[in-house]
Amino acid sequence: MDPMTIAAGASAASAFLGFKGNQASARAAQQTAEYNAKVKENELVLLQRARVEQESNLRRSNDRLTAQQTVATAKSGIEMSGSPYLALADSYFAMERDALKIQYAGDIDQANAMATAAMLRASGNARASGFRTASYVSLLNGASSMAGMRQQQDFFALQDQYRQKTLTS
Repeated sequence: MDPMTIAAGASAASAFLGFKGNQASARAAQQTAEYNAKVKENELVLLQRARVEQESNLRRSNDRLTAQQTVATAKSGIEMSGSPYLALADSYFAMERDALKIQYAGDIDQANAMATAAMLRASGNARASGFRTASYVSLLNGASSMAGMRQQQDFFALQDQYRQKTLTS
């Protein structure tokens, strides 16, 4: 078998394998990014559940505190009006303020997680695009290499023809 044919075949095989490898890397980059984004979204669900539990605990704790204050006030024989009533209202409004802070922190967690998931997907798509480009570059390099070998083979054939003519004349 002609060495140039073997070299051309090896070049074509190399280009094809480079193409397939880079295409597989592109798929893997996208799948990895999607997996990481899903993990981040699942973390968000856990964070939301924790914030709901935190708010629920705050409200239960405040209900116990106001119940203790009401019992203590009633036990002392004081009517629930005036200062004791204002203290109870202050306790309630402080609890509502704290609950709003917890909800706000949950909203910030959600925005951060969604932005991170979107960024992970975008990063994976960018990496995948780079791998796809590299796969096509591999094919183009293989075609260029084969064209160069073909040109060289044609040049050698022309040289042989020239030698043949000069030797016979």
